[in-house]
Amino acid sequence: MTEPTTNPTSSRQRLPLASFDPSGRFFDRFEKSGVRRAQTSTLQINLGRKCNQACLHCHVEAGPNRTEMMEREVAEKILELLDASSSIATVDFTGGAPELSPLFRWFVEEVRKRDLEVIDRCNLTILSEPGQEDLARFLAHHHVRVVASLPCYLEENVEKQRGRDVFQRSIEGIRALNELGYSESLPLDLVYNPTGPSLPPPQASLEADYKRELRDRYGITFSSLLTITNMPIRRFDHALRRDGERERYMELLESNYNVATLPGLMCRSLISVGYDGRVFDCDFNQMLDIPLGGATKHLSELNSFDREGAEIAVADHCFGCTAGAGSSCGGALAEDKTP
Repeated sequence: MTEPTTNPTSSRQRLPLASFDPSGRFFDRFEKSGVRRAQTSTLQINLGRKCNQACLHCHVEAGPNRTEMMEREVAEKILELLDASSSIATVDFTGGAPELSPLFRWFVEEVRKRDLEVIDRCNLTILSEPGQEDLARFLAHHHVRVVASLPCYLEENVEKQRGRDVFQRSIEGIRALNELGYSESLPLDLVYNPTGPSLPPPQASLEADYKRELRDRYGITFSSLLTITNMPIRRFDHALRRDGERERYMELLESNYNVATLPGLMCRSLISVGYDGRVFDCDFNQMLDIPLGGATKHLSELNSFDREGAEIAVADHCFGCTAGAGSSCGGALAEDKTP
């Protein structure tokens, strides 16, 4: 499995670090587009930074030694606002490894009582962690949609990005989910991230490759593949700077800007809530401390999650969501454009 490469089409000066800056290049383009928030259909909740892995591309900088976790008081406030919101259909749990939060299973049960879809952003290896042996069965029982990271169907590429033994444990995790009906009666989506500073290949053709290779090599199946561009944030940003690649990568993202991605940007229909109750337009803004709409900072300032027509806080890292076929937590946003 090879990574596509793209050479920037022009030479530009080094772009500044992402921040909520009205003078930024992306801000100028976005403002001219006139795009504002639509109805909020997805609430994404970061339950904490603790994870059983420490992946090289992680924009959260999650890992085994992180201790930040959501408190019950914050979770109950989220449920209160969820009940006051008219349009949310999906609650998307992320982290870190969200399953490591003591609130995870209670929270899933509370959301399912409200007849809302639940997504678990699962790293697959969590399914075989001590104390989590019944996790897959819990997810299946509550009809949770599993969105799981598997950056390649080749062991070498996965372990380069995610660590030793991760690939085989991931395969076993998918197999365990398949045995419970995932990819047939229950949705199991896999997530692809490039292993380096490049754009993802076309989503549809890569999905066909994944399905063929995983079926033929390991006898496992999944529902859909979601391609997500690595964002120049936190751990991946550090790697870009270390390798002297950040300027080239930012040029790559900007030179592949695709206006057709704007209608589907996740910040138009998603609100991201941090483990500490702060609110953001997306998970990426959360990691950069760019508050909701550039102003609203905490759940306590909201009466509901309804935000239709509100402004969206953007900065130059947003080129990552609008390059090529686009990128969101739900995968590509527009017709595939080969990088």
